Formats: sequence, structure tokens, C-alpha cells
Amino acid sequence: TKDLNPRHGSIQKLHARENDLIALCEDKVLKLLANKDAVYNADGNPQLVATNMVLGQAVPLGGEYGISKNPESFASQAYKAYFSDRARGAILKLEGGGLVPISEHGMKDYFADNLRNSVQVVGSYDDKKSAYNVTLLGPNETISFGEKTNGWTSFKSFIPEEGLSINNEYYTFQYGRLWWHHSNETRNNFYGDQYES
Repeated sequence: TKDLNPRHGSIQKLHARENDLIALCEDKVLKLLANKDAVYNADGNPQLVATNMVLGQAVPLGGEYGISKNPESFASQAYKAYFSDRARGAILKLEGGGLVPISEHGMKDYFADNLRNSVQVVGSYDDKKSAYNVTLLGPNETISFGEKTNGWTSFKSFIPEEGLSINNEYYTFQYGRLWWHHSNETRNNFYGDQYES
């Protein structure tokens, strides 16, 4: 077991990376060393041992952000992860060892106003377009953050219940049915409905 400071709120999501475990709490994001040959004495000093079956020191990642109570907003791709902090009105990118509030890339006021009023925040990553799609249920809007432009590229017409990428293809779910995106020549047709650009 590993005790974390209760002032960070409950753990909402655990995410495994190559050499560590990311604990996304309501009010903080922590990195836990994993699979290391070290344990810690009661005084906090590391002692080398012959086992790697322990969780090491909990290191807070920069910034006063967490995932609030929206683990469904989390999406990861390779070494990057994205999620929302609804309580603070921010969308974040975890890259390497730090947090970047990407909502501040021209959309700070929009997210500050709309995240708090959302019933649910659903995140997914579209490998084909290199975009993090975040859907705000309540205002019922989907917005995309593009990695190539490092900014918010568009509002989308589709409102998914969930989404994921498999083998460079993007899929979403609507009313429990699976939908394959970028698969036909008809533009702006989502879930059987045609939308205008």
C-alpha cells in the first residue's frame, strides 16, 4: 500500500508509464516511482533491497491542478496525456515531468466558463488527426486540441459518449453503438446525421 496526502483528494485515476505510475487525484497529480530496487525507511532515507515490488516516493508534478472528479476526461497517446480539471476550469497536458494548461492557448475564458457548468467531461485522442477531443456534456460541444498546431483547431459536430484510437483509426460510441471516423467520403456526417460546415 502507499499512503498519499489526503489533502490532495481521492485518487481518481492511475496511469502506468515506462518507469513510474501517475496518480491523478482530485486536486494534485503525483508521480510514483515503480519497479525500482529501493524501499524507504521510516526516516525517509532510501535503502537498496533485492526486490522491485514496491512503490517509491510520491513526487508532485508542477502546478496546482488535479483531475477533479472527471477521470473520463483522461486520454493518453505515447508519452503524452490529456485531462480536465473541472474545478479550476482548465484542460491540461502531461508531457514528460510537467503539466501544461493547454486551455490557456486562446481558450482560457471559454473553459473557465463552460467546464464548471458541464455535467460530464469526456476526453479521447484521435491518432489519425493527432488531436485531443474533449466533449463537454451540458453545453454539448466537442473541441479539438491539435498537437501539430499546439492550439485549439476546431469545434466538432459530434458528441460522443466515449472515444478511442486503435491502429491509427479513431472510433467513438453513441447510444452504445461503435462508429468509425474518417472512413467515408461524406463530410460532416456523424452518427447518421448530416451537419453543415
